[in-house]
Order: sequence, then structure tokens, then C-alpha cells
Amino acid sequence: MIKVQLVIPDIRYAATLSKQSSDPRIRDTLGLTKAQSSVQGTIDFIHFVIEAERQGNLCSRIILNEIDEPIGVITLKEIDEKNSTSEIGTWLGVEHWGKGYNELAKNEILYHAFENMKLERVFAGAKKTNIRSQKSQEKLPYIKIDEGVNFPEQHAKMESEAREPCILNVIERNCFLDWYKKNIL
Repeated sequence: MIKVQLVIPDIRYAATLSKQSSDPRIRDTLGLTKAQSSVQGTIDFIHFVIEAERQGNLCSRIILNEIDEPIGVITLKEIDEKNSTSEIGTWLGVEHWGKGYNELAKNEILYHAFENMKLERVFAGAKKTNIRSQKSQEKLPYIKIDEGVNFPEQHAKMESEAREPCILNVIERNCFLDWYKKNIL
């Protein structure tokens, strides 16, 4: 049975995460350079997210599988306390694709976002060219798909950052927590 644990970023996971993020299917999708996906680049990223979390700008966790090996990263970024919103981003090493880890990790961090951080809305998105990401989000029973028309500023911001057309999806607090209480607790 698969399971995940989300842990605070630690440089002891840098080599494994670097190897996974160096795969062109990950590195190119994330827009990373070879230097950024190197072991040193991964260490730099870990230091960055630890500091950003201390400042309240994001919440990033390393995803461990059932044998406690790192398999990817999940992050709540662009945390906006005034509007009670955030964006979510996830990547998994290629060898862990299609096994259900992504949904389990999202369930964990979204519960934290809505129950502990008291956010009202978490935006998820994908480049229109990233069919794999779109399909993984469409599987989430609590997500509203293609909500760009309802959140035009957020959608424009996402496309500007990605520098290409994107699909904007949204997870709302009440919808997620209702689903979570019925299916997880």
C-alpha cells in the first residue's frame, strides 16, 4: 500500500532530489537549469525554502514514500494572508509517476493549508502543454477545473510567470474539508 509523509526540507535529501529533478522531463517542465537541478542547486533551493517559510512566504515539504525515500516536493507558494489564498505546486520523480503519490501528498498539504493555515482558496494550474499535470489535477475530486474566467487576475499572473497559456484550477476550503471529512477522517 502506498503512503506519503511530508517532511520539512533538509539537505540530507539533496542528492536524491537532484537526481530526480535532473531528468529532462522534470527539469524542463519546472523550467530549471542544469545548475539549479544539480546537488548544489538543490541545496540552495532547500536553504531558500527554509528561509522563505520562516518569513511566511511559502510552505514547502519533501514528499517521502512508504519506505521513507524522497520522491518529490510539494509547495504552497504565493501565500496571501490578506486574501487567504495560495498556489500549489508539486513534482515527483519520474519513477513515481502514476502510482497515486501526487494525490496523497496534495491531500496532506491541502489539509494543512485549510485547517492549520486557515486559507480559503488554493490555486492549482498547469501549462496547456503539460497534459500529465492537467490529468493529475482532473482526478482530484475536490478541484474546480478551468476557473480562469472567475479569477482573471490570478490566471493572467500564472500565464505571465509560465510565459505560455495555462489552465487555472481552484480548490476551495469548504469543498475540500467536506470531502476530506467524508473520505479521509
